[in-house]
Amino acid sequence: MRQSLKQRACNKRNLSQFKTQVKRLRAAIDRGDVETARKLLPETVSAIDKAAKKGVVHDNAAARHKSRLARRVNTLSAA
Repeated sequence: MRQSLKQRACNKRNLSQFKTQVKRLRAAIDRGDVETARKLLPETVSAIDKAAKKGVVHDNAAARHKSRLARRVNTLSAA
């Protein structure tokens, strides 16, 4: 199997995990579920960091995702 195909499969898997975790957190925020959102935030940040470390997402894009999600969770819990 060509290395490019193996790498593409790994990238696809890592990107899928990243997107799924972000979607789960955004869904909890949209529902207004503060407890679940607070629980999912560290898991999501970890998934974002892993994706950035593996080069699936650019470092600045990862930082932007983390910042925006944390801000949404904080405003949700403050309200």
